Amino acid sequence: MQPAPAAADAYRAPVGTHDVLPPESGRWTALIAAFAARAGRFGYGLVITPAYEHVEVFQRVGEGTDVVRKEMYEFEDKGGRRLALRPEGTAPVVRAYIQHRPTPPWKVWYLSPHFRHEKAQRGRYRQHHQLGVEVIGVDDPALDVEVISLAQGFLTSLGLSRFRLAINSLGDGQCRPGYLEALRAYLRAHESELCEDSRARYETNPLRVLDCKVPSCVAVTERAPQLLEHLCADCKAHFEAVQAGLDAIGVGHEIAPRLVRGLDYYTRTTFEFASEALDSAQNALGGGGRYDRLAEEMGGPPSPGIGFGIGIERVLIACDAEGVLAAPEPRLDAFVVDAVGAAGVGGGPLGTAGAEVMALLAELRETGLSADRAYGGRSVRAQTKAADRAGVRYVVLVGRAEMEKGAVAVRDMESGEQVEVSRSRVVSWLHEHLGTTHRELGR
Repeated sequence: MQPAPAAADAYRAPVGTHDVLPPESGRWTALIAAFAARAGRFGYGLVITPAYEHVEVFQRVGEGTDVVRKEMYEFEDKGGRRLALRPEGTAPVVRAYIQHRPTPPWKVWYLSPHFRHEKAQRGRYRQHHQLGVEVIGVDDPALDVEVISLAQGFLTSLGLSRFRLAINSLGDGQCRPGYLEALRAYLRAHESELCEDSRARYETNPLRVLDCKVPSCVAVTERAPQLLEHLCADCKAHFEAVQAGLDAIGVGHEIAPRLVRGLDYYTRTTFEFASEALDSAQNALGGGGRYDRLAEEMGGPPSPGIGFGIGIERVLIACDAEGVLAAPEPRLDAFVVDAVGAAGVGGGPLGTAGAEVMALLAELRETGLSADRAYGGRSVRAQTKAADRAGVRYVVLVGRAEMEKGAVAVRDMESGEQVEVSRSRVVSWLHEHLGTTHRELGR
């Protein structure tokens, strides 16, 4: 049992988690919006699944994988049910497909936190966040090409250029068993050269050894039999069609015979995007592949599928390394300054000026402008400084003299020019000068 946190640590984010604050959160907004827009253009709709599932959902990921054996957060609820926090994105989506039976092909995208109890890495936290897509219900290499190109184009749209795409085929139930026997025999002959983890797992899960990054294991597996040499005719034709499709749309790729990914449900096409701007030990931006039997293994009808997941934190680190997708500067269209309330006469939320400031601010916001104000009865100077810090374009001053004339003063913070504008026209005036579309205020 782990000891309770010390008092000084009890009110800090737990180990392996992190807070995302403005302005950094603006990058997340931009990244997620870019993904949602691209997925929508490809015909994908958003799916939202629970943060936890019955543990059996994730056991189909592979009981011999580290994700299930070592990293998954499992717990028993008050009803005695064994549950697990979501360690990856595909299994919950497949479970939702089986439960709700939508018409195939079911094309969906997701944004979700994932939880793995592992040593925290740069860009891979115990709670990290992924964007991903899944297509379930159709076995067609053209879908593989579509899914890969969606991911590749998304990374490019962020301004990233120093990344590579690796692809492989893991075969299927017809050709993979024979390959696994050949691989086991090879690893058995080189057992003394393998690391302790690989020696413990190669009999039950030899593909995991191909993914081991320990130098001695890498040296052994570089000479190991390759799955591509054992593909059956159907799997070979499928993989060749995927390569031809990627070539046809200009998506560069390299064949990586040792690419297996970290989960057991993959069949046929598998792929991974890696950043050349990051250290090779932690450079994976995301990846995925085909999982044609997962739905059946979870008790559903035969429903081939393919998808990918991309780690938001790791992608943002790659953006930093390439100098793209900078955090946006704070920027507001307008800032309303209460010059009457600041003087202590007739202002504040109960005074005439205070009510006018609130009404004007609401009107600006409801017609599509970003607007703010200062609170707490601050001086005009302090309010103007707050406007400057907010990166505002126009300051709208509500003063007594202007109110008596049914007007406000508008100051351009870029040029310093100040003009008087009719109160009834100020919203339209701001829209005209900002080049925005004026929406009617809904009441």
